[in-house]
Formats: sequence, C-alpha cells, structure tokens
Amino acid sequence: MSSPNPSDHFSADDEDATSQLIAVKIVDDVSASSMGTPTAVNLTPDSGNANGNHKGDGNNGDDDDSSDEFGNAKKPVYRDRFRSRRRASIAPLPALRLNSKEMLASDFDTHSVASNQASITSVNSLASLLREKMQAFPQLIRKKKRETKDYKIKIFVIMMFFIIIFLIGYAYVAYHQQVLTKSYFQKIKFNSKDRIFRILSHEDKEVIMGHLGVTLGSDTAPFHCLEDHRRSDGSVCIEWNGIARLHMNFEDKKVFRCYTLQWQALTPGLLPTDCYELKRDNGLWFGGGITKGQEWSLSYANFDFMPYASGDHKVHQFGNAVKRYFINSIGVAMQVNERTPLQLGINRTENQFCLRAANDDFTFVNRLTELPQLDYKICTTEDMRSLHMLMTQQPLFNGVTEELEPLLAEPVWQIPHQAHRDSLNESIICDYSENAIAIGLGHIVINEFWQENIGDFTVDRTRFPTLNDTIAVLHRRGFKVVFTIQPFISTDSPNFKDAVARKLLIYERHSERSIPALTRYKSSSSAGVLDITNNASVPWLLEKLQRLKDEYGVKSFYLDLGTGYNLPHYYQCRQPLDNPDQYARKLTQSLESAGLMAVSTASVVPKPPTFVSTPPANSTWEGLRETLAAVLNYGVIGYPFVLPGAIGGDYLLQRPLTKMVSFYSLAQPPLPDMELFIRWLQLATFLPVMQFSHLPDEYQSKLVTRVAQELKNVRQTVVIKLLNKYLHSSMTEGLPLVRPLWMLDPHDPACLIVSDEFSVGEELIVAPILDAGREEREVYLPQGVWKDGIDGSLRKGSRWMHGYRVPKDKVAYFRKMPDNTRF
Repeated sequence: MSSPNPSDHFSADDEDATSQLIAVKIVDDVSASSMGTPTAVNLTPDSGNANGNHKGDGNNGDDDDSSDEFGNAKKPVYRDRFRSRRRASIAPLPALRLNSKEMLASDFDTHSVASNQASITSVNSLASLLREKMQAFPQLIRKKKRETKDYKIKIFVIMMFFIIIFLIGYAYVAYHQQVLTKSYFQKIKFNSKDRIFRILSHEDKEVIMGHLGVTLGSDTAPFHCLEDHRRSDGSVCIEWNGIARLHMNFEDKKVFRCYTLQWQALTPGLLPTDCYELKRDNGLWFGGGITKGQEWSLSYANFDFMPYASGDHKVHQFGNAVKRYFINSIGVAMQVNERTPLQLGINRTENQFCLRAANDDFTFVNRLTELPQLDYKICTTEDMRSLHMLMTQQPLFNGVTEELEPLLAEPVWQIPHQAHRDSLNESIICDYSENAIAIGLGHIVINEFWQENIGDFTVDRTRFPTLNDTIAVLHRRGFKVVFTIQPFISTDSPNFKDAVARKLLIYERHSERSIPALTRYKSSSSAGVLDITNNASVPWLLEKLQRLKDEYGVKSFYLDLGTGYNLPHYYQCRQPLDNPDQYARKLTQSLESAGLMAVSTASVVPKPPTFVSTPPANSTWEGLRETLAAVLNYGVIGYPFVLPGAIGGDYLLQRPLTKMVSFYSLAQPPLPDMELFIRWLQLATFLPVMQFSHLPDEYQSKLVTRVAQELKNVRQTVVIKLLNKYLHSSMTEGLPLVRPLWMLDPHDPACLIVSDEFSVGEELIVAPILDAGREEREVYLPQGVWKDGIDGSLRKGSRWMHGYRVPKDKVAYFRKMPDNTRF
C-alpha cells in the first residue's frame, strides 16, 4: 500500500499555519538583520522533489532535519539569502513572488495573515530607527554649522591675507616716499625722485602742491650738485645728470615766506615745466590779466601752452595788459621772472596750472640763455589781501595826486572815430565839445587822424588849418586836448625815409640792419616801427612831441602801442629784448616826461598819472560784461588806474573776430540800444574814469537825460570822494580803486565766486545789471551793515538777496555803515 502524499493531508488550517510561519520567519529575519546577523537574500522555497518532499543540500545542518520535534515533517520555509538582518531593517526589501504574484515587502505584509504581528515588529524597528536618526540630527546640524563657520573663516583669512599684503606694500612705498621726501627751509617738502613739491603754512597745513620737472621723466636719479654749480646764497642745488638742474632758495619776511625756484635745462630739447594742482579746496587762482575765454578765475580756464604776451584777447590767448603775477585765494602768490620765456597752460581735465620755459620764433626769439630757464618765486601768508599788497606794492609817487584827481573827477571825451581820416575836421571837434559841456568838462582825445599819415607827428593842415585856435577855444571852455600817438611810421610818411636814413627803425632779422621790418597797423597797411633800443630814437621822437606841445598847447598824449603781436614778426632791435612786451615798457618809460594820459598796452604798472586802457569793447551786452571783467582782472594783477572803453562800446561787429582789432580802423558804432546805453552808463558811473563817445543827448529821450543827470549826482557826491580817499593806498600798496569782493573778505567763500559785483574801495558795493531785459538780480553783501542806495533801507551782510528789484532807471549800490549801526 503506497504511502500517502503529504500534500493530500493539507487542509485549510494547515495552509493558515503555513502562512503564519512564513510571516514569523520574515519578522525574525528582519529582527535578526537589525541585530547585525547576515542572511542570504532568497525568498523562494528550498529545493525538493516533485511531490514536495524537502531534502538538505549538505551544506547547511539545519536543512538535514526533515521533521520537527514531534516527528512531523517540516514545512518549506522561505529565506532572505541576500540581505542581512541589519540591512533589512533599514533598507527596502526587493520584490518577491508569492502565489504567482510579484509584490514588494511592504505589500507582502499587507497580504500576510500575520500582518498585525509583523506591523507591531516593524513599528518597533522604525521607532528604533527614528530614535537613531533623531539622535544623529543635532550632530548633523553642528557639522553643517562647523562647515559654514569654516567657509566664513576661510573667506576672512583670504581677505586678511590680501589686506596685509596691501598694507605691507603701501607701507613699503610710503616708507620709501618718506625717506626720499626731505624738508627744505622748514616749510618745503620735496621728493627729489618723483619731484612732488609741497609748501606748508605756519600751521603745517599744505597750501600748494605741485609736480616739478614734468618733462624730465623718471629714469635718472637726482644727486646734489657739484661744488662748481652751487651758489653761495644758501640755496639748495639738485641735479639730474646731464638733464636739468634745480636751485631752491628761501626768504623770510616775518609773516611772509617766499621761495625761489629756478630750473636750468642742461640738454637741448628739454622744456622745464612745473604744474600745480587746481583743486577747489586749495583755493581759486586769479591774475595774469584777461584771457580769451574771459573767465573770472584762472581755475575755470582751459587752454594749451601759449606764450605769455600781450595781444588781442579775441584772437590771442591773453589781453592787452599782462603781468607775470598770479594769486591764490588761500594766500599763495606766484611771480615769474621777466627773463623767463614763459608759456602758460591750464588743463581742466587734470586740474593743473602749469608754467613752462620755451623759446619760439617770435615771442621769445631772442634766446637770453643758451637753453631755456624757468625762474619764479612763490610767497605765502595767511591773508590773501595782505599778500597782494606785498607782491604789487609800488614805490611812493610823490606829487602826482593833484594830476590824478582831475582824471577821476572829469570824464574823457573820445572824438567819434570814423573809417576814413577825411571825416575828422575842426568843426566836428568844436560841435562835439559844445554838446559835451552839459555833462562835464574833461579830456578830449583826438585819434590818430589829426595827422595825414601815421608817424607824421605834424598836424594835417588841409583838414585842420586853424587847429591851434580851435584848441585855444577848448582850453578856455575848460577842456584838455589829448593827441593819440604811435611808435609806428607809415611808409607814406616823410618821416619814414628820415628814420631809415638815421637807422631808427626795427630791422629784419639777419639783415644786418639794412632792411626795415614792416608791419600793418590800423589805417596804415605798411609801416615801420621805431627801435626803442637805439639811443637816438627817443630824442628824435621827443623833439617832435615837444614841438606839438609848443605850437598847439597840447598837454598830454594817449600812447597807442598796439600789442606785442603788432611788432614785425621777424623783428630785430639793436639790443635784444626779453620779449615783445618789453618794447612797450621801455617806450612808456621813455615818454613819461612828455606827459602820457594813458597807454593801450602794459606789462608793468606805468607811473601815475598814466592810466592803462581796457581792450576795445564790442557794442553788445557781451561787450558790457567784458568791460567789467577787464577792469577787475587788471586791478587784481596790480593796475590800480584803469581807463575803461567808451560807454556803449568802441566798435560794432556782429560776427566773431578772426584777426586783431588793431589791424583795422574800426568806425565808431552806431547809436547803441537805449537799454544797453543806460546799463553801460550805470556801470561806468562807479569805475575810475568815465569815457564817452556817444552823448546821452543823441537819444533825445527824457528817460536817458534824467538817468544821466541822476548818475552824475551820484558820482560827484559819492563815488569821487571814495576814489580820492583810496587814491593814496592804491599808489603805495598796489590795491585797485575798483576791487572784486574777495578783497573785502578773502575768507568768505561767496565773495570768491561773485564775478558781477564789485566794490569801490571798502565802503561801496555795486551790483549792476549786465543782461538785456532784466530788472532783478541776485545780490550778495559781505559782512557788515549796508545802506541800500535805491530805497535807503539797511541790509545785513553775509547773506544773499534773491530777486532784488532793479528798475531800468536805477542801479543797485550799497554803502557800508559803521559797525555799531543798529536796525
């Protein structure tokens, strides 16, 4: 009888029990894995025969037992042969197959009969795993914090490394700069390698900083000069071998400190150049005269290096009156030696004010030294006004006050200038003087057309047959007659042939004084020029001038010198001139005995009572503004007595100029616009001299007549008294009669920027209207109490007045009241 098949005895209960055993086995494996016991990952039944009997494989002792402890055959058990118990507890189980259905371990648990028991075990394992993770979480956070801190520390260390490297490099450079920078004469700091130059004040504050020897380069190291090149005056000598040599000296004047610098070029082609900073906190620069752009301050100008010589400021860089003097608002002044072939340049891009020594083919053609030399002086003090007095102080002019006062009190009458000399005759002069009497007596200036040709120095008897009688009538009326003269002699004049024979003229360069050098001046298209360095020229000219004075009773002359550019281009004098402006200086000094009322060009202050004229002004609103700018700028450089142009303008040109005005004989402008004439008249009332060409009566207007009469009263009762009061200080201290506001208070920043106001002495401030159609303006008053000239009210200083009303028939002026004045 065959043995029964075990499968035949499987019942439903046995099937349930088998399922429970499988579930328990799986849970045991999971628990074992959590304890670290390795198991194989194999969930298929052990191999057996086709009838379901299980046999051992001989490799595992447990598989040899075919029955349990009760003798019953063991049921097949599934094992995980690829997962350890530890890994099984924390990692997902692989897919398994149960009852021909593939599922994950988690799915298997849900379908297991023992799912409740397995769930409890799994929850315990998961809770244990969660506790483990929660315990490790703070460590993870601390680790991340440590990593973040490490990252920040690394960045900080890198930054500190570069900062330290920078500081070490900066300290190295600064140390070597300090080693190279030496102190000279207590208040000079000079680095001879980089040539950085600084001057310190009494409080050791930097007042000026510059870069010396800009064109030297930095390849050659400097050294102290050899004994043969040193001076015995205590100066310091530094040399760049074979390139240039620098001498520095010091002069102590108690409250003033002056430093002299002199560059000597040692190699051809080198142009000694020094540049100083134009920083706003280092003050504003003034001086040098008027420039082409008519800037109020040199700090606002911008132009390349140009020869410093007088010219027509509409064509050339500088105006008709020049002086090698510059002053800074913080108390620094600079004066350049007359023998220096000076070129001046201002670079607004780099904020530099530069001096250069360079010869050329015209302005500095007479090379006074083999190679160019730059020689100048810098003086410092705490007060700009006192420094200006030091630098521009003139010797006392005894006995000239009486001659100056009439020029200040009386107007100057300029006979209307026409394009052709035939338009001027005796009747015109007589009629003009009769109309001028209503305004006041004064000097009547007759232009060069009193002679037939420029340089005749004799009256044209065709047009002036009885000029001596006419002049006598003018003298009886109270007028003084002035003839205009020039050093130019037309080739049409009989005196030209005489001057050539006597060798009195300037000759062409390299011509061995055989060919006269010709130029063009005003109405003369071809003219020679008297050689002022010839000892015979001045006596020849003075003799002719004295003959005029004796025959016609002429008291004085207006010397029309033109400008430096009016000399022949290839000029050659018997004795070399430093520059073309030296010609005007020598001629002015030589003719002082003949009596000069005014000169048209100057490079030094002429001896009073000679005035310096402003350049010809165009009959436009721009010309009005330029007149005020010229008067103030000439006062700054030390010309206290300035003769402004004619009220209403000297000529009229609607187009920009491309050639010098002095090349042409420009006719008097037509009657200017009434508003322009009134505003010009208001400005001129407060200037040192009033000069008329057009008369107020020509307008046939009650408004113009009334304004002229009111302004005449203001000048006689207020202005002239102040001009006479400050006359002596102008001659002895170099202070101008008409001053910019910063001379009243150099420490007031607002006074430095105000360019359309001025003061007469220290007691009167004028704020004219300089634009068309305006009847109000901004007005600034310095410290003190001021009385309004329009309504008589009191105004407190150190403040602006906005929208101040100035009617067409009024001019804004303010008189200073005593310090104890109360409102």
